[in-house]
Amino acid sequence: MRRHWQRRPLLVRQAFADWRAPMGSDAVRRLATRDDVQSRLVTAIDGQWRLAHGPFSPTRIPSARRADWTLLVQGVDRLDDRVHALLEPFRFLSDARLDDVMISIAGDGGGVGPHVDSYDVFLIQAEGRRRWRTGPTPRSARGAPALIEGLPLKILADFQPDDEWIVEPGDMLYLPPGWAHEGVALGACMTISIGFRAPSRREFLRAWLAECADDPGGADPRFGDAGTAATTTPAALPPGLVTTLRGWAAGWRPDDTQLDRFIGRYLTEPHPDVWFEGTAEGIGDDESGNDGSRPAGDGADGGMPPSCVRLDRRSRAAYRGRDFFLNGECFAGAASASLKSLADRRSLEGQVLQRAWRRPAERALLIEWLQSGWLTARPDCDECAT
Repeated sequence: MRRHWQRRPLLVRQAFADWRAPMGSDAVRRLATRDDVQSRLVTAIDGQWRLAHGPFSPTRIPSARRADWTLLVQGVDRLDDRVHALLEPFRFLSDARLDDVMISIAGDGGGVGPHVDSYDVFLIQAEGRRRWRTGPTPRSARGAPALIEGLPLKILADFQPDDEWIVEPGDMLYLPPGWAHEGVALGACMTISIGFRAPSRREFLRAWLAECADDPGGADPRFGDAGTAATTTPAALPPGLVTTLRGWAAGWRPDDTQLDRFIGRYLTEPHPDVWFEGTAEGIGDDESGNDGSRPAGDGADGGMPPSCVRLDRRSRAAYRGRDFFLNGECFAGAASASLKSLADRRSLEGQVLQRAWRRPAERALLIEWLQSGWLTARPDCDECAT
């Protein structure tokens, strides 16, 4: 973090010892045929770059024997537990900064051309070999990255690399934002990209101001001009109206609590393609929270809790102060030690879960989240036990 994060690239040979890819290339191909999965196919045959968006029919995806193609599948961590588990080693960074896991498979020579990303990325070589080249980003006269015009991809013009590596399975390359790079497959290969979220000011303000427009809070004064004289220049903007609107814009100040809670909801909002289905039908059906299928406790704890609850792999959780945030919702004042542990460890079990279950407010939230599919209950969980 001190030497490389957002400063310069870092190659880590065998970052993952005894590496085994979490899924094979055939599974990636199958994901690209689904209409609920974001996928892209990039080809550069005879120097002609082409970009197509999925879903793809199985016959549309080139075979591993063909050259100069790349298939990219986004958000695979939301689709597969084994891929989601790859995020855990990167939680030395805040969950609010983690975005998703993309997997790409390619034939010999496949790649997306030299380009630059606006976010941090860790590139894990999963299968085969790939040559990476990095260097400074060529700039236009206006200071923006210099791109080749007329292409469907943002490919840099006059890319001049100053470092080159060939990576093999288990190797990992970190690239900070704004660092030009190019990866080319040396034979059939698979690469896993751990991407990070970096909201721009425009993106954040667009969302924040849209919310304020719907619910600005406080009084909502309306312009009035009683006593104004008749005008002979009706197309001229009335000075009083302009002054009032300027005053509203200059004098508006967001409420700190409203802003803080919006930030928490904004940073835990699930991806647009995510929806949840409840998987805990019957939990909490009676007044005690016991559905009758589990042995009742002593009456004070609302029945026996599951032995383990885990956040769904698509759920985003965070807390700040006394407020708890889950999947774009704010639960004001709910950030107990137990729920903070749930967010940090993504699971609750044992005595910690039992204590939370005995507290009516926490038990009600856990049951609500189980019924919403934001949490999953597991009767036995060796992963949690370790």
